[in-house]
Amino acid sequence: MIRASHPDDAAQVVPLIDIVFEEMEIPALQKMAKKDLYPVFEQAFLMKDYRYGYPQTHVHVNAAGAIDGILVGYPHVKEAHIDDAFQPLLPKVGLPEDKELFPDTETYEGEWYIDTLAVAENTQGHGVGTALLQGIEPLLAAQGQRCLSLNVDQTNPRAEKLYTKMGYQKTGELMIGSHRYNHMIKDLA
Repeated sequence: MIRASHPDDAAQVVPLIDIVFEEMEIPALQKMAKKDLYPVFEQAFLMKDYRYGYPQTHVHVNAAGAIDGILVGYPHVKEAHIDDAFQPLLPKVGLPEDKELFPDTETYEGEWYIDTLAVAENTQGHGVGTALLQGIEPLLAAQGQRCLSLNVDQTNPRAEKLYTKMGYQKTGELMIGSHRYNHMIKDLA
């Protein structure tokens, strides 16, 4: 089942977000022990306007009632300020408040951006990612969104194969942090 996330999902969602943090190799976050990192992002998850806040998150819930996948996204028009709410928490992850954890532009005008798609390791390859991608489309189309986008690390051909299968097409390349990504879009119209 796919549903919008709720504030009480924080403890289950944050480890899934961390899968992407690990892949991105963000130095400030890599230095932190999980026992210190997770409470910061659980607090951030409660922030309605933050990139990884619960309103931007949809979850896949398995038959046992556990969250085993997440899709985090937002429209391009929110990107410029999507991390503002996190600024006061930056010192808790070892950065000064005037820095940015995610300074790179990741999306373009007119796009609804899938920032994060993460699936628990024990359920990868079982259709959870596909279900999240398929499940979000009618919700966004009903809101009037016409173009979905995402960025896939060039070192992750398995993910790119899934996105291509789901109808996404590469439109360019960009750097996010120290990794090169393929920018992919899918028209909903």
